[in-house]
Amino acid sequence: MDNLKSGAPLFGWKVSFLLSYVVAAVSGQIRYSIPEEMRKGLFVGDVAKDLGLDIRRLVSGRARLVIDGDNQYVALNQNKGHIVVNERIDREKICAKRSPCSFGLEIVLEDPLELFSITTEIQDVNDHSPAFPQKEMNLEISESTPTGTVFLLDSAADPDVGINSLQSYSLKANEHFVLKQHTRSDGSKYAEMMLQNALDREKQSEHTLILTAVDGGEPQRSGTVKIHISVLDANDNAPVFTQSLYKASVLENVLPGTIIARVSAVDADQGYNGNVTYSFTHLKEDSSYPFEINSYTGEIKLTGGIDYEVFQSYEINLQAKDPWGVVGASKLIIEIADVNDNSPVITMASYSGKISEDSPPGTVVGLISVQDKDSGKNGQVHLTIDENLPFKIKSSLRNYYTLVTEQTLDREKLSRYNITLTATDEGFPALSSTRAVVLDVTDINDNAPVFSQSVYRSQVMENNSPGVTLLTILATDPDQGQNARISYFLTDGDINGNPVSTYFSINAESGAIQSLRSLDYEQVKEYHIRVKAQDGGSPPQSSNTSIIVHVQDQNDNPPHVLYPVQTGGSLVAEMVPRSADVGYLVTKVVAVDVDSGQNAWLSYKLQKNTDRALFEVGLQNGEIRTIRQVTDKDAVKQRLTVIVEDNGQPSRSATVILNVAVADSFPEVLSEFTDFPHDKEYNDNLTFYLVLALAVVSFLFITCLVVIISVKIYRWRQSRILYHSNLPVIPYYPPRYSDTLGTGTLQHVYNYEVCRTTDSRKSDCRFGTAGSQNVLIMDPSSTGTMQRIQSEKNILDEPDSPLEVS
Repeated sequence: MDNLKSGAPLFGWKVSFLLSYVVAAVSGQIRYSIPEEMRKGLFVGDVAKDLGLDIRRLVSGRARLVIDGDNQYVALNQNKGHIVVNERIDREKICAKRSPCSFGLEIVLEDPLELFSITTEIQDVNDHSPAFPQKEMNLEISESTPTGTVFLLDSAADPDVGINSLQSYSLKANEHFVLKQHTRSDGSKYAEMMLQNALDREKQSEHTLILTAVDGGEPQRSGTVKIHISVLDANDNAPVFTQSLYKASVLENVLPGTIIARVSAVDADQGYNGNVTYSFTHLKEDSSYPFEINSYTGEIKLTGGIDYEVFQSYEINLQAKDPWGVVGASKLIIEIADVNDNSPVITMASYSGKISEDSPPGTVVGLISVQDKDSGKNGQVHLTIDENLPFKIKSSLRNYYTLVTEQTLDREKLSRYNITLTATDEGFPALSSTRAVVLDVTDINDNAPVFSQSVYRSQVMENNSPGVTLLTILATDPDQGQNARISYFLTDGDINGNPVSTYFSINAESGAIQSLRSLDYEQVKEYHIRVKAQDGGSPPQSSNTSIIVHVQDQNDNPPHVLYPVQTGGSLVAEMVPRSADVGYLVTKVVAVDVDSGQNAWLSYKLQKNTDRALFEVGLQNGEIRTIRQVTDKDAVKQRLTVIVEDNGQPSRSATVILNVAVADSFPEVLSEFTDFPHDKEYNDNLTFYLVLALAVVSFLFITCLVVIISVKIYRWRQSRILYHSNLPVIPYYPPRYSDTLGTGTLQHVYNYEVCRTTDSRKSDCRFGTAGSQNVLIMDPSSTGTMQRIQSEKNILDEPDSPLEVS
């Protein structure tokens, strides 16, 4: 659908025009066409009508415009359904030279959601005039310029497009120049001015032309520029330098900005044609000459640093040119004079940084190269080192030196040398440089391990736990690395006939000495050990030291009673007459303690006394004495318990029991002491042995019974085999052998004599001769008496009759 509507006149325009637009609605798409530069509020299109929508639908659907970009060029009037201009539309700003120019927008309706696309094309209007980049063009043309020469002119620019853009150029009529127009491939136009008739400066030295550019819009717009042409005089003389070759000399340490030389050229022309400018020519692209020439005065100035060691001279081509490009040439040679501006450079041509300490004097440590870029005496150098070092410098080849040893080295005294090399040239003033090198002296195994002590002493308490560390020895080796790695060993030796290694061990790495067994002060009080320390060098070096281990006594032994001697039973030991005076010496307890020191100091005291008022024991000597007169009331049997105690911490003690009889005669003593009960400890031991004997006898009896039954069964099975085999049975008996009821193998009857006393421990058994049997019967009701009954029976020694014993 195409519609044509009338529009409002443009802002500031004096003529009106019809605003036409084209609307196309296909599947919700509309296209409008409007001119640029319309005022705000002007009608663009009736959206409601073109889309077939009711005004109420626009209102209820909250219709709104969604425009691409940030500028809201148009707006929607919901009440009328019209799209109107919202802000100034500049086609050149939106699209520049692009044609056609348009922008898109969408109308969005809600409830239900509908979307309509609208494209608005912006038509160009001729609102811009062609414009030149400059208000005036200045040209200088020599009067000798040949006819037909073309001069390119600046082009005008018109941002409008189409017919409204730049269409043609025109030049104000004159007798010397004509205008030629051309079109580029993109449609743009440009102009050239061609010299048609020769210029004559003497007739007219300047010309002024007007160039006009017009577009094709309606109304037509144009732009102009003034062309000012200056006619130059013809140049028929070239500049000439005053010298064909210039030479200059400069020190290399001259500061930038110093004038090196000044050149000059003369042009025979007068006035403008006689002006000369200077420049360098034929310079390489990668050249960086540190010089510059003043174009007007010909002064050559230093702009950067120069170095004799890099370039000894510079050769520069000079050019003098007049305003018309006519040139003259010359050459400049700049000689660089050397100064002593370079310090010597020290280089280690060959240097390992290590030397063995056993190297003899004269050993080469390194090869040194010294270079100085200066020439002559400025480049002659001398190399020195500190005088207090065991090294010296020898000159080898030119600029090469060797560093050699002058003395024998010892790493243990000084393992590293910091050597400062100083190189000095012969310039004035002299320049020097230094270099510090480090020389490490490598180790050889020339030192044996040294113990911190010649003799080590250690103390250990006896009864120590096996594995306890007694002490740690230390040996040092001033060597380095593997040569200083020390291992410890026990040297071969005996202690009480046993190798020392059975008593002690040593950690090969740490030197810790440990006891392998519990030590006993009473056996050995002091141990002497030899330890060897050996390094890991090749060959190894070693040294020895002595270790004395003192065993300290511990109160681990109780006192031992020497007198009176203790037996299993408590018998009469001492007898005190009733007439004994006060202080009567009954006996003396003698005891010893194998410990030493205060552990062996013994003291005596009574623990148990029948009558405490009758006896006392000496605290230090163990003497038992009466402390009062014996009376008839005192019992005959006196039992004393003496405790012997040492002075150790904790203390140990021994107990001795003494039986003292207070009587004047032995029979009285005997009758009293007969009823003494056996000692409890003895009875306990006796009971244990009796039970053990009973168990052994029972075990043997059962074993014999099992063996006898097994033999009987075996013989029965053999007899059954013989019975069924029908073989004769011939019994055989060895000589002088008789079988009495299957038991006994004795050839004769032996006599046995058994003697039994009151104390069964003192009984004995004696064997008599064959032929009789003696039996000793003890009557327990009688004391110290024995009855002996003998019975004899002859033994018939007949081979066919059994042996009988009664």
